[in-house]
Amino acid sequence: MVGHFGELARIRHVITYSLSPFEQRAFPNYFSKGIPNVWRRFRASVFKVAPPMIALYLTYTWGNSSHEASKRKVHADFENDE
Repeated sequence: MVGHFGELARIRHVITYSLSPFEQRAFPNYFSKGIPNVWRRFRASVFKVAPPMIALYLTYTWGNSSHEASKRKVHADFENDE
């Protein structure tokens, strides 16, 4: 074998960095920067996304109700059939 497991091949021109898990912070700046950033992005995109979604929902519900109404029989059309 060439080396230990994990050092089996030499890859040129690839630089890797690692940090010990004991030196990492799991959620750095989560409450101070993360939540405000999510709120800012939500406010910026809600007016771009919500109107088309509402229009599609209203069109879909109108189409379903129109289809269900067209499947029903109109009893007035069949009163004089005998």
